[in-house]
Amino acid sequence: MLGSARLKPTDIKNPDYFHKVVDCQWACPAHTPVPEYIRLIAAQRYTDAFMINWKSNVFPGILGRTCDRPCEPACRRGRVEEGREKPEPVAICRLKRVAADNKDSDITERLPPLAAKKNGKRVACIGAGPASLTVARDLLPLGYEVHIFDGDPKAGGMIRTQIPRFRLPESVIDEEVGYILRYEPVTHFGQRVDSLKSFLAEGWDAVFVGSGAPRGRDLQLLGQKEAGANVHIGIDWLSNVSFDHIHKIGRRVIVLGGGNTAMDCCRTSRRLGGEDVKVIVRSGFDEMKASPWEKEDAQHEGIPIINFLNPKEITHKNGKLTGVLFTKTHRANEGGKRKLVPTGEPDVHYECDDVLMAVGQENAFPWIERDIGMSFDKWDMPVVDPITMQSDIKNVFFGGDAAFGPKNIIWAVAHGHDAAVSIDLMLSGQDVKQRPPPGVSMMSTKMGIHEWSYDNDITNDNRYKVPQVEPALTLKNVKLEVEKGFDLPTGYKEAQRCLNCDVETVFTASLCIECDACVDICPMDCITFTPNGEETELRERLNAPAKNPMQDLYVADGLNTGRIMAKDEDVCLHCGLCAERCPTGAWDMQQFYLDITHAGCGAAPKAKIPQSA
Repeated sequence: MLGSARLKPTDIKNPDYFHKVVDCQWACPAHTPVPEYIRLIAAQRYTDAFMINWKSNVFPGILGRTCDRPCEPACRRGRVEEGREKPEPVAICRLKRVAADNKDSDITERLPPLAAKKNGKRVACIGAGPASLTVARDLLPLGYEVHIFDGDPKAGGMIRTQIPRFRLPESVIDEEVGYILRYEPVTHFGQRVDSLKSFLAEGWDAVFVGSGAPRGRDLQLLGQKEAGANVHIGIDWLSNVSFDHIHKIGRRVIVLGGGNTAMDCCRTSRRLGGEDVKVIVRSGFDEMKASPWEKEDAQHEGIPIINFLNPKEITHKNGKLTGVLFTKTHRANEGGKRKLVPTGEPDVHYECDDVLMAVGQENAFPWIERDIGMSFDKWDMPVVDPITMQSDIKNVFFGGDAAFGPKNIIWAVAHGHDAAVSIDLMLSGQDVKQRPPPGVSMMSTKMGIHEWSYDNDITNDNRYKVPQVEPALTLKNVKLEVEKGFDLPTGYKEAQRCLNCDVETVFTASLCIECDACVDICPMDCITFTPNGEETELRERLNAPAKNPMQDLYVADGLNTGRIMAKDEDVCLHCGLCAERCPTGAWDMQQFYLDITHAGCGAAPKAKIPQSA
């Protein structure tokens, strides 16, 4: 092999290397230390687990019920379970709820203290959703005077207005929003901002725009205007239900759309009198944007999902809605691209009393004048730096759906953290592009020759299901929460399924005698001692071929034989058997902990968060 083709030794001093091995934390936009808080749950330290979450994702009880769970598809557990038809990740999201539901009733002493005095800087947050609330939470303890503006009477944004109460009780929203409001931001609820130009003229030191994506898409179908009294935009309709402005709907309901909002609309309709509720989608079932569990919950409540029908016309008679006419579609290859095309079959008509359009959301910025020096892209979205969240106007920042279009709560929180860092840097006279690095620590978990400070036993349990209240009860009450959450024994057993991916295998080549004891004992054949080579070829000749190029190989040289140690991180169980078997201590199990960068650059008072190790 040519030297240029050989794999270089892994730079384990780069914090991104071990961070990436913790797949769930790497995938989480807020980089929550998932295995750490799961271990704390297993140790019955629920308040400590809650505080880990509160610092990074701000809304543990809310997200423990509603998060889109980007961490779970990344979970290593779903890749290493052999012989199962459907390997399933750890229930990371619902374990977050275990911590929130079972923490101490009063955690105020664990929160950062109120600032002793203000620093003289005024920051305005437009919108009171999760992004703005995160900015306020991060800046208020540093002494900033934060003002929050929102047209609604209470804080929460889409958390409060668009997520049904049977998924997220209002008491949980009030509690977790309350932890932020206790820092005494100046609230301007019921007050909309109609002109950014006029608003900036008020002399704010910084402005954060977290106004969300407030406009639901309208298909503007033929006949829609004539039957308009019974054709509703999904997110607006959900908001009216949340604020008790709507209490009923027709017996026959058609929901158009395949996303999570459509699932919320159909399930809410069932609770408001809809007996015959259908979700009708132009795409296939697997292509729907709704999360798999949201689709399952809808179907569990007897709501059919009908695919490959494209709405063509709203039918009506004498000004009254009668139904929807659909064109049948299918997937076909056209010019090398997969497209939805009509099948040529006769159109299909479904009768209904109400139609809910849940076909997506759009940003609406009519209140931002186009002559104030801010650039907009081809989608009429403000141009925003994806790292600093800064717009072309130096002191105006964006986050959440208002920044890059509709996503989800956890992305809004991540944007809020990043924007708060930028605001603090800018108002401190520093460069917003020079981001302070996160805090990183590595600590050995070794307690004895064959003993670790974490439970390294690998359970074979299947994923546990979250119990639900019977549909006979929940379908009668739009505010009765469906999911009960894990009880403590089940939460413990689910927590034990975690593979502790943050407890990393660390190799010291100078101590290795190449006895291959670690190779012999590894249950996943992760470790190979072999001549170096080009990565693609090397991956194929490991003891177990490393098939996932998205996860790095851990490579170490400096061995007496001239070989390298190559370890496939992708399927490692973090069981520690290699370190237990090693006669020289060349292998160690070390806990990696990453503390994301917050406003204050590490100087601000921090919540008291003990680690489990």
